Amino acid sequence: MIETLFLLVAGLLGGAVNSLAGGGSFIVFPALLFVGVPPVIANASNTYAALPGYVSGTFGYWHAMARHKDRLVLYAIMAAVFGYVGAELLLVVSDELFSLVVPWLMGFAVLLFIFGNRLNGFVASLHGGRRGMKVLGQALLMAFLAGVCVYGGFFNAGLGILLLAFLATAGMNDIHAMNGLKLYISAIVALVAVARFALSGSIDWYHGSIALVGVVTGGYLAAKYAHHIPTQWIRTAVIIYGVFMTGYFFWGAYF
Repeated sequence: MIETLFLLVAGLLGGAVNSLAGGGSFIVFPALLFVGVPPVIANASNTYAALPGYVSGTFGYWHAMARHKDRLVLYAIMAAVFGYVGAELLLVVSDELFSLVVPWLMGFAVLLFIFGNRLNGFVASLHGGRRGMKVLGQALLMAFLAGVCVYGGFFNAGLGILLLAFLATAGMNDIHAMNGLKLYISAIVALVAVARFALSGSIDWYHGSIALVGVVTGGYLAAKYAHHIPTQWIRTAVIIYGVFMTGYFFWGAYF
């Protein structure tokens, strides 16, 4: 009963944070570990819990994405293929090895969360518009997307920030369309990964579903009452929590 309540609250907070500022995986993933879910399964279950938010968000931004319909098929193929590769990589990693990798992944994701806006702005300034695509070349651009999708299939946290950096590199500057495409790609990566995890029995359906209910509910409530909470307060709290959890995982893995 206590575990159920704990995961539900973690899901509520994670969903609310995702809706307001992003970074909900910093809450849900550690919560799954704390209730005794093994690291690899906890990571897979966290992706499962995040999936409905990606799907609903994609539909919410669908009109903003309409002007970029020519990208959808290619991005979907890239997301499906390389998201699957990332999921396969997770499944061949032992819990022991993944426990050693988690602090580095968490640290990387926290840094992305802190400096993501600056990164996206810097990338956009270097590769603005169509000229940027010509300079980089389509092949290099797709290699960037492939790497991001592999990361997303392997570890969900920080995926959205990397995708925004990719879309800025691809010459986009409409933030609403970028958010829509970010969620669209994330949904496909998560869907393929969850399907693969399910086939291998790597999802804790009980604990993951409790977190999922919390994430969906928290996301809905936060979206409804978002105007009452300053986004910067949420970002600051997520950063402090993310840094703390990264330090905690480093201590547990290496000391």
